[in-house]
Amino acid sequence: MRGIILSGGHATRLRPCTKVTSKQLLPVYNRPMIYYPLNTLIKAGIKEILIIVAPEQAGDYLNLLGSGEEMGVKFTYEIQDEPKGLAQAFILAENFIDKEDVVMILGDNIFEDDLSNEINSFKKGGKIFAKEVSDPERFGIVEFDENNKVISIEEKPAKPKSNYCVTGLYIYDNKVVQMAKNLKPSARGEIEITDINNEYLKLNELEVAMVEGEWIDAGTFDSLLKAQNLAKERLQEKLVI
Repeated sequence: MRGIILSGGHATRLRPCTKVTSKQLLPVYNRPMIYYPLNTLIKAGIKEILIIVAPEQAGDYLNLLGSGEEMGVKFTYEIQDEPKGLAQAFILAENFIDKEDVVMILGDNIFEDDLSNEINSFKKGGKIFAKEVSDPERFGIVEFDENNKVISIEEKPAKPKSNYCVTGLYIYDNKVVQMAKNLKPSARGEIEITDINNEYLKLNELEVAMVEGEWIDAGTFDSLLKAQNLAKERLQEKLVI
């Protein structure tokens, strides 16, 4: 299995802090933010990792992370000239993915849980990770039955069918590349990850796993502060990098 960290975008919600750097390079306690999603992948045994970055910060990532040799992995870098949806990552990563399965994590997502078993138990289709939230209208929402069988997925619904949002960690088999290439952009001009998930749902190949511990999408000042405190109080002993 190969890994992708999506770290492009402009992070306008964190201006002026992101005026001269990438959001995922901001410090979260004593490490750059990207170290936390990297930790999730490396802890699960992922050895080949593609980091997708905006052109303005490509050199910064290379200076920080290098080839990956120091961490026992191999990094490849890909430029995302303009962010056009999360699912665009699979098109950019077509050659990298090749015939392998792939796990993608967003560069600003921080998980307290060790998700290695869930990643390594993947067999085929797609797997998403859900977390209960108090404001489901802000997220992609997954509805599932008592057996954790996915019923529906909706992007930021006005009337959510559950309180479980889809977090920024996704596992797919290599069908995902062709799926992404076949998708039409949404009304906001993006290739939506929700549409990928719905394609797997149509095939009855979409699985959902629960996130039990803390999960933070560190894309606002409040969530970044929350991430700082979590990293200081509970994450240090769980890091392998």
